Amino acid sequence: MAGPDSATLRASSGRDRDFFYRVYAATRTEELSRVPWAAEEKERFLRQQFDAQDHSYRNNYPGAEFSVIAVDGKDAGRLYVHRRPDEIRIMDIALLPEYRRRGTGTQLLKQIQREGELTSLPVTIHVEVFNPAMRLYERLGFSKAGENDVYWLMEWRPRPQSSQNPSAQKALH
Repeated sequence: MAGPDSATLRASSGRDRDFFYRVYAATRTEELSRVPWAAEEKERFLRQQFDAQDHSYRNNYPGAEFSVIAVDGKDAGRLYVHRRPDEIRIMDIALLPEYRRRGTGTQLLKQIQREGELTSLPVTIHVEVFNPAMRLYERLGFSKAGENDVYWLMEWRPRPQSSQNPSAQKALH
């Protein structure tokens, strides 16, 4: 691989709801492949779950940014971020299957980490324990900060910044 695709973010609008659903449904394909339901039942279940998730995110994270991830000008995924006074919370990051494993997620997560460095804020995300992306978060320096049922709260902390010189810093310890 030559490097990550060119990813950009754009603020979502009401027109993106169906796209966000499609991204959500794509994240559940493998899980639902083992369920003996008809296609219509799976669709109904996914719509219900998406609507519940969307309602929860929009009501519990006031001021959150809901962005469309575009790769080379094509809609490729979604990134939801809630900036709080004490942390940057990644609520959700997901890509359509054809855009996964191309460096796009890594690129976006590193951008958020740079923001954390500049603001001296930790970056957090809840991740399902069995989510293959867990390895990516660990590679990027996230570590387990808590757990709830099947989710781990993963946290990345910026290096402490000090206006003092290194020898003065050593004298404090």
